[in-house]
Amino acid sequence: MSVSTALNSARAIGSPSTNEGPRTVAEKAARRSKRPGRMLALNITSVVAGIAIWWLLSLSGLRLPTPPQVLERAVQLLLDGTLVADAGASLGRVLAGFALGTLAAIPAGFLMGWYATARGLMEPWIQFFRTIPPLAIIPLVLVLMGIGEQPKIFVIFLAAFLSCVISTYQGVVNVDRTLINAARVLGAKDGAIFLRVVVPASTPFILVGMRVGLGASWATVVAAELIAAQVGLGYRMQAAQLYYDLPTIFVGLISIGILGLIMDRILLFAETELTGWQERR
Repeated sequence: MSVSTALNSARAIGSPSTNEGPRTVAEKAARRSKRPGRMLALNITSVVAGIAIWWLLSLSGLRLPTPPQVLERAVQLLLDGTLVADAGASLGRVLAGFALGTLAAIPAGFLMGWYATARGLMEPWIQFFRTIPPLAIIPLVLVLMGIGEQPKIFVIFLAAFLSCVISTYQGVVNVDRTLINAARVLGAKDGAIFLRVVVPASTPFILVGMRVGLGASWATVVAAELIAAQVGLGYRMQAAQLYYDLPTIFVGLISIGILGLIMDRILLFAETELTGWQERR
């Protein structure tokens, strides 16, 4: 029996039964086809309700700008190029730090999960630095690296790395041992088991870690820009705070939320495409 056949047989151990009748399969397909439309309707309803509540609060005496005021300020910042420059600077920092952190975390997590020696050497340091918020390292990094782009990207890298490496490690150690043992019995070698069983089974954990790391990256870049930056959404919000410019602060917050949401949806789409073999509710 070939290795490919062995691995496919191992995967089939954890797969759902294929003895369902055509009516059951058709019913499940119909339910799945209705989900996207229903979720979109719920999303739109939630957004409209949130804006309505915000508007009511701004009219109830709270010192909040109304949605039209924030929209007017956003248009002004777009027309003079300020919002585009700030969003581009923050997005570039997040993408650089997040990409570097993820690229370093995935192999480190695989090493920790697959090799006990690597786990023993690396885990104490990773757990140690996980207890230190990346924001607490910003002052030290600024002293050592200056106020250029490198310290901002480094703290984002650290936030993304620590979020993703633990998730990857958990993905490896949580792989169903039945799949690995079945593949070994059927003749698969360690390299083939790792690439064809462990990596696919760990992919959902990796993508969850990436989504968590993405949120940590945005939080970290805004904090870094509050301390030392000449352009960026965090810097713009800090400057607006000095003049009590609430509409500009809201524009910055909404811009961060929109950019983060778009990036998260991209990761969610990748998760759906890469883990389509999983049974979902």
